[in-house]
Amino acid sequence: MPICRERLVRKHSPKHRGMDVRSPFSVGNGDFCFSADITGLQTFEQEYSQALPLCTLSSWGWHTEPMPQDLIGSSLRLKEYDTYGRKVGYPASAEGQEELFYWSRLNPHRFHLGRLGLVQIAENGKIGDIKKVEEVNQELDLWDGLLTSSFEIEHQDVQVETCCHPTLDAAAFSVRSSLIETQSLGVLLKFPYGSPAVPAADWESPDKHRTEIAAQQSDQVTLLRVMNSERYFVTIRYSEGVMVQRVGKHEFLFYQNHAGRMMELVCSFSCAPLRASLPSYEPVQRAAAAHWNSFWSHGGIIDLSESKDPRAHEIERRVILSQYLTAIQCSGSMLPQETGLTCNSWYGKAHLEMHFWHAAHFALWGRTHMLENSLWWYYSILDSARQRAQHQGYAGVRWPKMVGPDGQESPSPINPLLIWQQPHPIVYAELCYRARPSIALLQTYKDVVFNTAEFMASFAHYDAQMDRYVLGPPVIPAQENHQPEVTINPTFELAYWGFALSIAQKWRQRLGLKRNHQWDNVLEKLSKLPVNDGVYVAHENCPDTFERFNYDHPSMLAPLGLLPGSAGVDEDIMSNTLKKVLKEWEWEHTWGWDYPMAAMTAARLGQQSLAIDILLMDTPKNAYSSNGHVWQRPDLPIYLPANGGLLLAIGMMAAGWDGSGVHHAPGFPCNKDWVVKYEDILPWF
Repeated sequence: MPICRERLVRKHSPKHRGMDVRSPFSVGNGDFCFSADITGLQTFEQEYSQALPLCTLSSWGWHTEPMPQDLIGSSLRLKEYDTYGRKVGYPASAEGQEELFYWSRLNPHRFHLGRLGLVQIAENGKIGDIKKVEEVNQELDLWDGLLTSSFEIEHQDVQVETCCHPTLDAAAFSVRSSLIETQSLGVLLKFPYGSPAVPAADWESPDKHRTEIAAQQSDQVTLLRVMNSERYFVTIRYSEGVMVQRVGKHEFLFYQNHAGRMMELVCSFSCAPLRASLPSYEPVQRAAAAHWNSFWSHGGIIDLSESKDPRAHEIERRVILSQYLTAIQCSGSMLPQETGLTCNSWYGKAHLEMHFWHAAHFALWGRTHMLENSLWWYYSILDSARQRAQHQGYAGVRWPKMVGPDGQESPSPINPLLIWQQPHPIVYAELCYRARPSIALLQTYKDVVFNTAEFMASFAHYDAQMDRYVLGPPVIPAQENHQPEVTINPTFELAYWGFALSIAQKWRQRLGLKRNHQWDNVLEKLSKLPVNDGVYVAHENCPDTFERFNYDHPSMLAPLGLLPGSAGVDEDIMSNTLKKVLKEWEWEHTWGWDYPMAAMTAARLGQQSLAIDILLMDTPKNAYSSNGHVWQRPDLPIYLPANGGLLLAIGMMAAGWDGSGVHHAPGFPCNKDWVVKYEDILPWF
């Protein structure tokens, strides 16, 4: 019997019966996201700001604070590292250039496009904040993409519907209440100045930006926002009888001027004026429902409802919510930040090594186009990535780590020295090919694949004394608590280097080209994975096993689990490594994707029950809120790599992996307590 997808999805539609400042609901389309409180708008901004700020963010909404006059024309000095007898510079030190260093880290940054919230209107027209709401009943209908919120203000019922247009960066709202009829309740649209901080908004600098009325009609107004060199437009269409009144330098009040209990608004944000009329609320709501009905009806799905293990329901809940969250936060045209389009983390900038955890799962779950949306972005920075490699004395392209939309490397003592993001684009392209094999696809992505491989082969240094190729120094591994000057042959990166170079060679052969001789040399003589005391360790020069380096990412597990073990992984050694990690790791000092990564290792080792235990390990870094998000720390209130990692692990555990045989759901326990049904999920490598 096919899975009843609608029933499955609706079962996990999250609900609130009161204010939960750590778990607001969001609507979005991958390039735009509006996060709402219990009113369905952003009414209680102050209450949420210290936990999980209520923001309106987009892929294109970036702001750059003007460079201080004394810095204009200056450039960062690079810190030089000895690289086998030559000096290679990286933007890795602030010493003597602190102001320029930190200005470059903070700019550009994403910014809050504008806040919409309910306000009370007194008889004299004075606007006041809503102090509290009661009798809250809120539900995010995942199947239709509709957030419905009902509550009472001063014992009067209020109903709000909130949704997002699937292709326009527009949020739509329907507000119904007798308070609207008496002109006691309105919606206030307010604009901040940009900020790199977590809330992405500076509400205390009204003189640093401008808001102008660019055009106005009977049912629509367009506002021009000017913020230093940034310009964007906000168009609001409103229902019959609604009036708009400017009530502040950056504030606009919408209220019902005629007898009526209803007010509808559609608020669009764009970097250029709209070229077509903005639809009213009902067409937006229908378009959102059609989009989400199609999303859930196609692509991967998993049903664990017949399982007897009581934990199955929680895994199913996390999977459904993670599919929704990564669709609205991680499927856009620009690589997402680690908090997606909910709030700022690291000033809104994308981390290319995290792109894997944000988006690789889309290909497994039958939604390859959502991965390709951002895979295209690598072409936009291809030239700058080539210049970076050339400047450092390497061939091909060296992908940055932490970037804004222009792809320029953000300075950091750590970021420029990471390398595990380098193989990612090769793997993304291969995932697309596995889902949709064709010569046309090979031609489309070959430049990214081949240029990436060229860098990887040239970065590997030939150690003539030992007749082998080594990685680093300098290099910082995925477990970032190691010094770049002494780190050599990080375990995960070694395995990943060989895996991705092998894929690149396959691409050459598929296109009728000869294998690249230098790539084969590196593959043949790449160093063995480092082992100490019978377990895999972080890197070859790691001074101890896990005594001092037992926190952050246990990336030594990745060569067998995330990767297929093609780097000569010994399963007994990896089994010992997993056992030691689980026993000795400081799990309170980990990250959300570490759990699915470790679970994938357990699954490949045939320890399926352990894989489930790891996925549901009870730690603060692995707790999924009612909205599906995973908290990490106060300045990182959500962490989408955890959601993407969960989907990758569950997809692999359900559909299997290359060489897993014909067993159904080989990563799940094979007993009567687990009944795994899935559709349209592809195997992992």
